[in-house]
Amino acid sequence: MLDDIRNDAERRMKKSIDVVTTDLERIRTGRAAPALLDQVKVDYYGSVVPINQAATVGVGDARTLTVQAWEKNMIPVIEKAILESNLGLNPVSAGEIIRIPLPALTEERRREMTKLVRKEGERGKVALRNIRRDGNQQLRDFCKEKEITEDDVKKGETKLQELTDQHVGVIDALVSAKESEVMAV
Repeated sequence: MLDDIRNDAERRMKKSIDVVTTDLERIRTGRAAPALLDQVKVDYYGSVVPINQAATVGVGDARTLTVQAWEKNMIPVIEKAILESNLGLNPVSAGEIIRIPLPALTEERRREMTKLVRKEGERGKVALRNIRRDGNQQLRDFCKEKEITEDDVKKGETKLQELTDQHVGVIDALVSAKESEVMAV
């Protein structure tokens, strides 16, 4: 029973770390990355879909993304969606390919990005603490029902705390790596 609670908490914590990793990949750095456009939605024949379901997103060079629409009539729609995405990007249509040059980040913008990175990291840590709280609550509930002893509750809480500390360390490492990537000129 204790192992089930711990395994469930560990599984959920790993999912939380995956979410934080994905969110951090979406934060713009000085280099081109297709994940930057993952949050852009396009009106594709009446359905709003992610851009990668209407076009192929690739990297042209270190500071340029390329978007190749699957259908030529989608090019203006994709350009408009990129402009309205609040990413600060200006797409340039070159025939059937849309090129998106990534401007160099200013020092002020880099500082804003590091704040955003820390905020994402903190959201991940809050999720981990909530998972720990849920596990501790399950332990206490089992103790009230006399299914486990108070010693088992203490042991289980200690294991959950160790698990939480371990996963918080992973998030701290991810945030630190992303901060250094953002601040690199």
